[in-house]
Amino acid sequence: MVPHNEKNNKLFYYWLIISLGMVVLMVVVGGLTRLTNSGLSITEWELFKGIIPPLSVEAWNNYFSLYKKLPQFRFLYSNMTLDEFKAIFYWEYFHRILGRLIGLFFLIPLVYFYFKKINEKYIGNCLIIFFLILLQGVVGWFMVKSGLTDNTTVSHYRLSLHLFIAFLIISIIFWTILNLKENRNKSFFNKKKENYIFYFLIFLIYIQIIFGAFVSGLDAGKIYQTWPMMNLDYFPNDVLISGLKDLINFDNQSLIQFYHRNIAYFIFFYILILGYFIFKNNNFRLIKPFSYVCFFLFLQMILGIFTLLTKLNIYMALGHQICGLFLTLSVINLYYRYIK
Repeated sequence: MVPHNEKNNKLFYYWLIISLGMVVLMVVVGGLTRLTNSGLSITEWELFKGIIPPLSVEAWNNYFSLYKKLPQFRFLYSNMTLDEFKAIFYWEYFHRILGRLIGLFFLIPLVYFYFKKINEKYIGNCLIIFFLILLQGVVGWFMVKSGLTDNTTVSHYRLSLHLFIAFLIISIIFWTILNLKENRNKSFFNKKKENYIFYFLIFLIYIQIIFGAFVSGLDAGKIYQTWPMMNLDYFPNDVLISGLKDLINFDNQSLIQFYHRNIAYFIFFYILILGYFIFKNNNFRLIKPFSYVCFFLFLQMILGIFTLLTKLNIYMALGHQICGLFLTLSVINLYYRYIK
């Protein structure tokens, strides 16, 4: 018979694994919701009422009439039929339902583990994760609200915050799983100077995630759909730089795409240099996790290029976002294996 404590430890581990899978699925559904412009199809918060989808023609017409009041409908989709509306409605509906399920699935076992004092050294991380899950729900509605006024889409700043928090939740869960699997309690932050090479890399990747959300939110990928040049130039020829203010104009589609491309190049060369020192110092235990980083890095760049060249093919764009997530986790895994 398996001891009770061992059973609880296994439950704790599988709970985190399933939670990680659910949040990753949430990012996928969220990406499709954004790519299909479905995020504004439900115009009210509906924390409890929205659990059940419309079941009558009258209910459907009510949701559709609310959507018709939005600038997105009036300026972009004025010919939309009710059946077409149902398609975008369900993407946003499943996105919200999955968010509720994640919250409940994480909360109920967390209460049990907390009061039973199971894996207490990891509970602090889990409390932070639950707080971020709650915050994510609030930020999600904060994002939707930005598209219910005079805009045809949501604020790209709020969209980037929403995506950033999702990646942060996944990263913390993943780090906790690594600790649990190794029966360690490694701290992500410490004062060792040699770790700053990884802090900087992870910082760059999160900056790239934010700029990726800017590109998506501004539809900046529609401006230049050539590679390696932006049409015939390295720097977009429709951007005029006369001062610092122009360089930090994060509302400019062309400039945002330029930054997104060049941060990717910088990350690429930074990782290659990091790999050079790993091999030079004969850190053989890091070769396998570094190979995962290289795999996802090359795949991510290929998907990014083909997303542009295929004029933002939805499957390429979604694959690009998912691969970005796995690249992030592979770098975190490499850093975990690096620290002792």
